Amino acid sequence: MVTAIKKEIFLKDYTPPAYLVDRIDLRVELDPQATRVRATLSCRANGQTGQPLVLNGKRLELVRVEVDETELTSDRYSFADDLLIILGLPGRPFTVTVETVINPAGNTALEGLYLSSGNYCTQCEAEGFRAITCFPDRPDVMSVFTTTVVGDKTACPVLLANGNLVDSGDLGDGRHYATWHDPFPKPCYLFALVAGNLVHIRDSFTTRSSRIVDLRIYVEERNQDKCGHAMRALQKAMRWDEERFGREYDLDTFMIVAVDDFNMGAMENKGLNVFNSKYVLALPETATDVDYEGIEGVIAHEYFHNWTGNRITCRDWFQLSLKEGLTVFRDQEFTADMISRPVKRIQDANIIRSFQFREDAGPMAHPVRPPSFVEINNFYTLTVYNKGAEVIRMLYTLLGPQTFRRGMDIYFERHDGQAVTCDDFVAAMEAAWGRELDQFKRWYSQAGTPELTVEATYDPAARHLVLEVAQNCPPTREAAEKEPFYMPLAVGLLDETGRSLPIGGAVDSATRTLILSERSQRFVLDEIPTKPTVSFLRNFSAPVKVVFAQSDEELSRLMAHDTDPFNRWDAGQQLGLRYLLAQIDRFQNGDAIELDQRLVHGLRNLLADDDSDPAFLAMALLLPTENWIGQQMTTIDPVAVFSVRQQFRALIGRALCAELQTRYHRLSSDAPYRYTAADAGRRALRNGCLAYLLAPDLSGLLDPELLALGVQQYRTGDNMTDRLAALTYVVNADLDTGTELLTDFHAQWRHDPLVVDKWLILHAGCTLPGTLDRVRGLTVHPSFTHKNPNKVRSLIATFCATNHSQFHAADGAGYVFLADQVILLDTLNPQIAARMLAPLTQWRRYDADRQVLIREQLTRIGGLPSLSNDVREVVEKSLA
Repeated sequence: MVTAIKKEIFLKDYTPPAYLVDRIDLRVELDPQATRVRATLSCRANGQTGQPLVLNGKRLELVRVEVDETELTSDRYSFADDLLIILGLPGRPFTVTVETVINPAGNTALEGLYLSSGNYCTQCEAEGFRAITCFPDRPDVMSVFTTTVVGDKTACPVLLANGNLVDSGDLGDGRHYATWHDPFPKPCYLFALVAGNLVHIRDSFTTRSSRIVDLRIYVEERNQDKCGHAMRALQKAMRWDEERFGREYDLDTFMIVAVDDFNMGAMENKGLNVFNSKYVLALPETATDVDYEGIEGVIAHEYFHNWTGNRITCRDWFQLSLKEGLTVFRDQEFTADMISRPVKRIQDANIIRSFQFREDAGPMAHPVRPPSFVEINNFYTLTVYNKGAEVIRMLYTLLGPQTFRRGMDIYFERHDGQAVTCDDFVAAMEAAWGRELDQFKRWYSQAGTPELTVEATYDPAARHLVLEVAQNCPPTREAAEKEPFYMPLAVGLLDETGRSLPIGGAVDSATRTLILSERSQRFVLDEIPTKPTVSFLRNFSAPVKVVFAQSDEELSRLMAHDTDPFNRWDAGQQLGLRYLLAQIDRFQNGDAIELDQRLVHGLRNLLADDDSDPAFLAMALLLPTENWIGQQMTTIDPVAVFSVRQQFRALIGRALCAELQTRYHRLSSDAPYRYTAADAGRRALRNGCLAYLLAPDLSGLLDPELLALGVQQYRTGDNMTDRLAALTYVVNADLDTGTELLTDFHAQWRHDPLVVDKWLILHAGCTLPGTLDRVRGLTVHPSFTHKNPNKVRSLIATFCATNHSQFHAADGAGYVFLADQVILLDTLNPQIAARMLAPLTQWRRYDADRQVLIREQLTRIGGLPSLSNDVREVVEKSLA
C-alpha cells in the first residue's frame, strides 16, 4: 500500500470555517473491536449558505449519514480521502447525524479512541477526533459537548467524559451508561473519554468564591497508593493560579486519569485531563526527586491550560504556541515558586541552549508560529513550547510584573470563549503597556537563534562604559535574511573585588535592562567609577547566543561573586567550555588531555560554599553538556567531545577527591525521605559529588574503594533518587559490577512499568563498549514493547539521542539500528517514529564519513512507499 502524500498547509491560506457546530451530542457504545459512535451536530452556516459541509474522518467505518433526521442517499454525500462531503444543505440551521464504527483494540497509533491496559482512552490533539467520528476537526470550530458513554458494567465500571455528570443508569443488558455535559464551548481536540476498570482517590478544593470542586485521580488499582503527590500538586496549582493570575476553576469536577500508553506527557482535555502515568505516580521508593518535580510541573501545566488553551484556544494550529508557550511560561513560574527560582531559571535556559538552539540550527527549524506544515504532529517542538515561553518571558521583562498581569487580564476579558491568534495576545499586552510591539512580533515569524556580538570599552576619564552590541540571525528555511529582533538585555556590573556597581536607570540599582532593536547599537552607561566586569544577559533575558570576549579572570570573578544566579552559573559554564574545547583540539591531535587548574580552583570554591543553595551548587558543579559543546564546533566529533569531557570528570574527581568525599559525607542524612526543595537540593549536591568520585578515566580505571561507595549507596539507599544515582554512576564505571546491580534492580522492580523504564534508560545510556548490542537485545526482552511510547523513549531515544559516543560509532551501526527502529515504529505509531528521527536530522554537522552513513539511512527510510506523512516530512526536510 502506498500512503497518500499530504499537501503542505500554509498559514497565509487560512480561511474561516464554512459551517459552525454549536452543539454536538455523542453516544459512544464501547466494544474493543467495534465501538459504535453516533454524533449529532447542530450546524449553521458561517456566512454564505449553500456550500458543501466538509467533515474530517479517518480510520473509521461510515455506517449512516442523516440531515435533520432523514437518512441521505449516496448522491447526497461522498466519503473518500478522509473527507465526508455533504451536499444540498438547507439555508437555515440544521442537524447532521453521523454513525461510525471504530476499532480501539487495533489502534496502535494511540490517536483517537484506543485501549491501554484494557481501559478505553482518547487522545484527540491535534487531529485525533476525526478518528472517532466525522467532524470539522479544526480548533476554530467550538462546540458544547454532551457525551453519553455506554459500556459493560464488569469491564467498564467507570465511564468518564468532559464536564459535569448529568445522568447515569443501568441499561438492563449487562451494560450501563453515563452522560456528561460540558457547558463551555470547546474545539474537538479537547474532547476526552475514559472508561474501564479504574479506582480513584478523591479530595476537594475550595475556590476563592467559596465553590467546592470535587477532585479525582483515576488509576489502575495497583497504583492507587501512588497518587498523593499528584493530588497535592493539583491543589497547589489551583491556589497559585487564583493568586497569581486571578483564574478560578469553572466546573464542579476536575478529573485526572493516568494511563501507561500515551504519546505525550499529558493532555488538558476540559475537566478530564489524561496523563502519561509517568507524570502522576510517585512513591519515594519508585520515583526520584526529578520525577516529583516533573509531576508537580506537568500537573500544573495541564491545569493552567483550563484558561490558557481551553477557555481561550487557538484559531488554527499555526498558533499552537499561543496556548503552549504561554502555559509553559506559567508552569515555569509556578515551579520557580515551589522550588528555587534561580535553579528553575537555569534548568529552563539550559534546555533552550542545549536542545532548542540545536533545533533552530537544523533542517526542522521553524518560527514560534510556523508558516507551514505537512503534519502538525511534527510541530510539538521545543521551539513552539520552550522558545515560545521565552518570548512570553521577554514580554514579562519588558512590561514588568504588574503591567504584564494587566495585559493578561485584558487578554482573558477580550477573548474568553474564543479561538484567537498570537497577534491577539500581543495586542492585549500592547493595550496594557500603551506601546506598540510590531517589531517584537518578529519573534513569532522568524526562525533561528540570534547571535549577539558584544564589545565593552571603559573610559576612566569620562567614567562611562560603552557597550557595542550587534545582532545577527543565520538564514533558515522560511527566510534567507532576518530583520532585527526586539529584545531586552539585562546587564549588571561588578568591580574588581566582585561587588556590584550601581547603574543609572537600573530598577534595583544593580541590574539595568537595555533594549536592542537595531542590527547594531551603542549603549553608554555613565557614572561608572572603575573599570567593571560586565554581567551580560542576566537571567537569560533573551533566547540568544552571546559572543563576548571576556578574560578567564573576569569569568572567574563572575563565577565567584555575581549576584545574578544564572550568570554566575553561566560564567562557570563558559570557563569549562573554553577549557574543554582547547583539550578537544589536543585530543584530536593525539596529545594528552590536561586539566586547567583555574577550573579546579573554581570547583573547589563551590564545594566549600556553605552559604549558597545546594541545588544551585549541584548545577554549578556540572560541566557543559555534550550537546552544548558540540554546538560550538564547526564539525562535531562526538567521540572526541565525550572522551575529553569524560576525562575531565575523572581528573576533577582525582584532583578534588578529598573535598568531594568530605562534602558527600557531610550531606548524608538519616532522616526519612521527604520531597522538599531543600532536601532535593541536598540530595542533588551529594549525588553530584558521587558522580565525580565514580567517573572513570579513559582507560576505565577507578579506585575500588570509590566504586564500593557507589555500590553501598545503591544497596542501602531508602529512596529511588539516591539508589538510581548510585546505580547510574556504577553502570558507567564498571561493566561487571553494573551488570550485577542492573540484574538485581530488574528483579526487584520488573512488575512496575515506570521503574522498568528507568532500567531501560540505564542500559541505553551506558557509555561503555558493547552498549548497542545490549540495546538491540533488549528490543526483544519481555520488559520492552514497541507499542508503548515510554518504553520506546526509554530505550531507543535514550541510546540514539543522548549516548553520543556509542550511537555515533564510526562504523555507522547506530544509524542502521535507528533506521530499523523508525521503519518498524512507523507501522505502529507514526508520531513516535517521527520523533525518534531527530538524531539523524543533524547529519550535516558531522564529518564527511558520518554524513555519508547517516544520509544512507535517511534515504533508505525515505524510499519506503508506505511511509507515514509524519516520518516523510522529517526525512524530506532533512535531505533537502
